[in-house]
Amino acid sequence: MRLALFQPDIPQNVGACIRLSACFGVELHVIEPTGFTFDDRAMKRAALDYGPLSHMTRHDSWDDFLRDKPPGRLLLMTTKGATSMAEFAFRDDDILLFGKESAGAPDYVHDAADERIIIPLEANARSLNLSVTAGITLWEGLRQTGHFQSTK
Repeated sequence: MRLALFQPDIPQNVGACIRLSACFGVELHVIEPTGFTFDDRAMKRAALDYGPLSHMTRHDSWDDFLRDKPPGRLLLMTTKGATSMAEFAFRDDDILLFGKESAGAPDYVHDAADERIIIPLEANARSLNLSVTAGITLWEGLRQTGHFQSTK
């Protein structure tokens, strides 16, 4: 299972996803351009010392990501999802894709996705934070597929 972030705006979210990548032993793909530089102090503070433990690959563009992405279904997590995560069956090689914080994912990203998934929320709630959504989705995917990286 892998995480992919489409043109993230907020360095703290990328830092939190670096920690997710390191703690659960999954790849993280960052699709540029980003709304910050990778030497941003906020991202480094959020990632703490987990950076060397993560498995992060940066892609210069969406086209580069599509060309180089590993095999597996591309699952777009979106508030415009067609399938509830509560009813979705994850696979080992899924790529969990998250859109840009400020604008979500453009139509061409929606079109490339194999599935569009939504996390059910309260009726008046708009959305969750990107890194919270990534954590919830990754945990559920790993739970369903039985692939936990635990040392205890």
